[in-house]
Amino acid sequence: MNDQYKRLVKKATLASTFVATLLIISKLLAWILTGSASMLASLTDSLMDVSASLINLLAAHYATQPADNEHRFGHGKAESLAGIAQAGFIAGSAVLLIFNAADRLINPKTLAQTDVGITVTLLALVLTVMLISYQAYVVKKTGSQVVKADALHYRSDVLLNLGVLAALGASAYGYQWADGALALVIGVYILVSAAGIAIESGNTLLDRELPEEEKEDILRIVREHPMVHGAHEIRTRQAGPTKFIQMHLELPDELSLMEAHRVADEVEKSLERAYPGADVIIHQDPLSMAPGKRRRRHSGS
Repeated sequence: MNDQYKRLVKKATLASTFVATLLIISKLLAWILTGSASMLASLTDSLMDVSASLINLLAAHYATQPADNEHRFGHGKAESLAGIAQAGFIAGSAVLLIFNAADRLINPKTLAQTDVGITVTLLALVLTVMLISYQAYVVKKTGSQVVKADALHYRSDVLLNLGVLAALGASAYGYQWADGALALVIGVYILVSAAGIAIESGNTLLDRELPEEEKEDILRIVREHPMVHGAHEIRTRQAGPTKFIQMHLELPDELSLMEAHRVADEVEKSLERAYPGADVIIHQDPLSMAPGKRRRRHSGS
């Protein structure tokens, strides 16, 4: 397991938990002072963030554990399970926000001490943007699904905080309906985002193939070896940070078993250099037995 992956993912999840906890304290104070429905929704969202971040912290720790006798393919799918759980938290937060927004639209109220709410919301925006920037760096370096899912709901938080800021400002000028209306729009957006996280995590749990550009790159690397005539039955998937790559190499008929094994080892090392930590399994096929060759040979007999 890549040490950089462990270190960056752990730091990202700890940073997420710290920011969410700080935001809960400040938003709780602002909600008590303002009575804003959108601020209450924002507080609820931050409570969900802490719960999700704690789940991510545990999942990231478990996912980076090495393979053992009972989990021969490692523990990487723990990240996808955490993504599913996180989608549930985000969806729950969105539904609660929608209910609060609807109630405030039906029963608009004049907000108190909006200046306190605006100050807290600006602080939340600054902290959230800083966290998202760091999470984007970690995702670029590691590709972690846990951090990616966490970053998605914090991006939603930016919109939520902007909505709260606009609602508080509008309410200060007598537009009480804005508090509920903006919260309703953002609630629907967050609900859609939760569905996206669930779909992506579900695809990983179902062993979806790697992106097409990565598969093309894998085939390019394989074909660069001078003794390789092609490859077939290429299968790929990803669990946590580990990419799994399987294929049949098409090699000259006259190669000895030792030579074929050497070529396969060289291709495997090339793939592992391009994709550190990848789990590569290669089967060697004589060129005359490759699927296309078999069909041509049979048709000519």
